[in-house]
Amino acid sequence: MGRKQMFVDCWVSEAAINPYRICKYGAAEGGVVQAAAATDKFLGIGNNLGASASGQRTDIVRGGIAEVEYGGTVAAGDWLTSDANGKAIATTTAGNRIIGIADVGGVSGDIGLCLITFGKI
Repeated sequence: MGRKQMFVDCWVSEAAINPYRICKYGAAEGGVVQAAAATDKFLGIGNNLGASASGQRTDIVRGGIAEVEYGGTVAAGDWLTSDANGKAIATTTAGNRIIGIADVGGVSGDIGLCLITFGKI
């Protein structure tokens, strides 16, 4: 999909984080964990390396366009949130938090693009 412009920040993993997954704030200051619900407070999207264990420094995309793994069928322009595994899924459900807008469509397992736009429906 090519290189995209993005703002990337380094955080410390509090558990393993799979590549291209939505992440949320961890319990410790400066900590990050993989998101597990549409109502989590999202921090950003993990890069292509992720983190294999707790205590590793990992890059998190906080702004711009990021690659993200889809957890279901997504159309370009859909609002994206997290499923139970940190994968991006389309949502229109009131109360869900938003990580961003899908730039391309795809299906579960695809690596798509997300314009990071934090919000809540």
